[in-house]
Amino acid sequence: MTADAEMPEAAVPDYLVTHSGGFHADELMSSVILTRLFPQARLIRSREARWITPGPDRVIYDVGGAYDPAARIFDHHQRNAPLREDGQPYSSFGLVWRHFGRAYLVRLGIGDADLETLFASIDRGFVLPVDLADNGAVNLSAAGPLAGMTLMGLLETLKPVFDDRDPAAEDRAFNQGLTIARAFVEARVAQGAAKLRAEGLVHQAIARAAGGRVLELPMGMPFRAAITRAGADHLLFVVHPRQDDWCLTGIRRNEVEFDLRADLPAHWAGLTDAALEAASGVKGATFCHNARFIAAARTREAVLAMADLAVRAATELQATG
Repeated sequence: MTADAEMPEAAVPDYLVTHSGGFHADELMSSVILTRLFPQARLIRSREARWITPGPDRVIYDVGGAYDPAARIFDHHQRNAPLREDGQPYSSFGLVWRHFGRAYLVRLGIGDADLETLFASIDRGFVLPVDLADNGAVNLSAAGPLAGMTLMGLLETLKPVFDDRDPAAEDRAFNQGLTIARAFVEARVAQGAAKLRAEGLVHQAIARAAGGRVLELPMGMPFRAAITRAGADHLLFVVHPRQDDWCLTGIRRNEVEFDLRADLPAHWAGLTDAALEAASGVKGATFCHNARFIAAARTREAVLAMADLAVRAATELQATG
């Protein structure tokens, strides 16, 4: 089987086999993918040779001491374990994603136009961190007090306590973790697909705006990354409708920092309703955050008027700065 191939119908497995005992995020995430693709297969958690020996009726992962896609065994604990092209290590999640991720996305309704982009995005931003953490290639303690709040750490808190002697406790905890992991994996796919849809809408709006400094969107949506990729450096503000009003927001300079390309006028900061109407001169202005990154108005006309004033103020500030 190649990295891009979907398993042929004739080879649909009867069993999905991973190890028993304590569990980690990588086999939980792998199980999310495989159980969605092969819902009729029985999930087996075992280290017995009769289960972890490859056969035509099973997919084995995170156990077995071998990586052999043709035999459908996907472990990473052995010597000469598989590495990505850039030398970074795989966990079982990365290996399962590599071979089954595209079919999984198709099963979730992702079309051909977005398939490769979404596959790569999830691999880079969601799968790789699990791979690195599972292999000890990143130190989660570097996150300080947030270290225990990573998804990998939270999933492991579901393990039974040390003195729980119930023989079913491990499997029960694994199944609970699988349900939670599934929610996160499928939410990540949905969010990734939504960002791609939003990017298309943002690009259309950029074309409509031509050289204008204000981007008007048909609804609230992720826009920063799309604006950056489009090279629309001339844009300073975004407006869009909400359920009951209109929003005016600044555009961050990059995805890491909070600095804006332009702040809203300083004399609007923290004002609402009549006070903001008086300060801005715009009837229908209702709110400006004290940090000057977002404002609101009752109507489209009012928010566009606020946006025009904000552009003028930013342009004058840049000219004198």
